[in-house]
Amino acid sequence: MSICSLDKINVGQQAEVLELKTAGAMRRRFLDIGLCGGALVECVGRSPMGDPSAYLIRGAVIAIRAVDSKSVIVRSD
Repeated sequence: MSICSLDKINVGQQAEVLELKTAGAMRRRFLDIGLCGGALVECVGRSPMGDPSAYLIRGAVIAIRAVDSKSVIVRSD
């Protein structure tokens, strides 16, 4: 297992959210979509230019920019 930021997981890889290192509106948005401690996240795709990436979070696919996903700390297999 390794601990890294969400932007580092590969397409098809799953990870568990450990911590959000952001505040304000972005933190509220993450919590609203279910991105909180213990949530399982899977990277399901990247745009052709590499940013944003699409993540499956609690049954919904959400696009998150790399600059924002760097603030999400995850544990991956």
